[in-house]
Amino acid sequence: MTGPGPARVDGDDLVLEFAVRASPAHAFDTWTRRPALWWPGDHTATGAPADIVFEPRPGGRIFERSTAGVEVDWGTVLDWRPPYRLRYRWHLFFTPAEATEVEVSFTAVADGTAVRLVHRGWQRLGTAGPPRRGRTGQVWTALATAYQRACAPPGTG
Repeated sequence: MTGPGPARVDGDDLVLEFAVRASPAHAFDTWTRRPALWWPGDHTATGAPADIVFEPRPGGRIFERSTAGVEVDWGTVLDWRPPYRLRYRWHLFFTPAEATEVEVSFTAVADGTAVRLVHRGWQRLGTAGPPRRGRTGQVWTALATAYQRACAPPGTG
């Protein structure tokens, strides 16, 4: 399976679409219950978290926990619909007042799951929005490649 293409801008939204060799349930689980498999430690608040947690419910926290037990919030779950959809407010590296919104959908296809990520809310950030959206698009593209590997069956990734 080839890596994801670059994230694209659709209106104000950042959109990234790619496929993984896994069922929607496995893909959703890898995104929400095993993000440490694909999220790089150097792109976290602590630099080497012991865990990254999505509390599995609307209103649940998204946070990292350091090896010393310190918790740093990344966002809040808005919609939790396993195994097909997840939506959350996102503010990793920023204040909650600067939060954007991420929606990820998981759709079964012949050889796995089509993943569609839409990251929106950039216009709320004024002039800081477009450059932040550009940098974030590069990061999501790299993360999607790592996520594909994490979802792949053993021996294929």
